[in-house]
Amino acid sequence: MKDIYILGIESSCDETAASIVKNGREVLSNIINTQIDIHKLYGGVVPEIASRSHILNISEVVKMAIKEANINLEDIDAVACTYGPGLVGALLVGLSYGKALSYALNVPLIGTNHIEGHIAANFITHKDLEPPFLCVMMSGGNTQIVHIKSYTEFEVLGRTKDDAIGEAFDKVARIMELGYPGGPKIDELGKKGKPTINLPKTHLDNLDFSFSGIKTAVMNLHHKNPDINKADLCKSFEKTVAEMLIDNTKKAIELTGIKTIVIAGGVSANSYIRDEFLKLKNCKVYMPDMKLCTDNAAMIASAGFYDFINGKISDLTLNAEPDLKI
Repeated sequence: MKDIYILGIESSCDETAASIVKNGREVLSNIINTQIDIHKLYGGVVPEIASRSHILNISEVVKMAIKEANINLEDIDAVACTYGPGLVGALLVGLSYGKALSYALNVPLIGTNHIEGHIAANFITHKDLEPPFLCVMMSGGNTQIVHIKSYTEFEVLGRTKDDAIGEAFDKVARIMELGYPGGPKIDELGKKGKPTINLPKTHLDNLDFSFSGIKTAVMNLHHKNPDINKADLCKSFEKTVAEMLIDNTKKAIELTGIKTIVIAGGVSANSYIRDEFLKLKNCKVYMPDMKLCTDNAAMIASAGFYDFINGKISDLTLNAEPDLKI
C-alpha cells in the first residue's frame, strides 16, 4: 500500500501551524507559531491581530513543515485545513492558503473540523486506538461528550449550555488576576493548594454541561474576599469541574455501554483533570501527549487522512464556518 502524506494547516485561533503526517498517525513535522506573547498584552485573543499574524507567518510555517518532514511538495497527497469552528478571520487565512496550495499542486482539499482534529490527536499518541469510543472534548470553545462510532461518524451526547470549560478557566484566571493563558496558570497555582472551598455543581437531567454557575461563584467569592487563598480556590475550581466532567462521563458509559474513554482539547492538558480521568474504574482511558492537547496541525492532518481515505473531499468553494458543529 502506498504511503499517504497529508499536509495539515491550522489557524483557527492564535496558533499558526502546519504539519506533515504519514498514514494518519506518523508525524513527520509539526510546526507551531504561537501568538501567546502578543495577546498577553490584552488579556486574551484579539481576533484582528490574530488574523494579521497568521498572514505574516503562514508561508514560512508551511515551508518549515515540509523541510522538517524531508519531503517535496510533489509528495503531498492532499491538503487538510481547518475550516471551523474558530475565529472567522483567522480561519480564512489558513483555508485560503490551503485552497491555493491544493489548486497549485492539483491535489484534493480536505476541509477539516477543528473538534474532530482534537479527537484525532489521540490516534497519533495511541497507535492502537480505534473506534468506537467515547470522547470528552474539553477546549476553549467546546465542551461535549461525543460517541465516536467510526473514523468519520460522530454523535454528540451532551454539550455545554453556556461557557465552554476552557473559557471558564480563562475567565476565572482573569478574575484572580493570574494572567493569560488562564488554564496553565490555574494548573500551576492549584498544585500548591487544597480543595477546601465548596463551589456549586450544575446538575442537569441529561449529559449537557453548564459552567457559568461555578464561574460566577468564583467571581463573587473573590470580590467579597480579595485576600482569599488563591491556590486553594484554583484547586477547588479544578476539583469541581473535574467532578462535573467525570459525572457525565459515567452517565455516558451507562447509556452506551462503551468503556473506552478518550479526552481531548486544550483543557485535557490540565494535570488534575488528567489524573482524575485515570481513576475511572473498569475503563480504558486515553489522552493525547501534552504537546498535542493544544491547537496544532498534526491533529488536523490526522483527521484529514481519515476523511481522505473515506472519500470526504471538499471543493474550492469551501468557506469558513466559525460556528461549525461536529
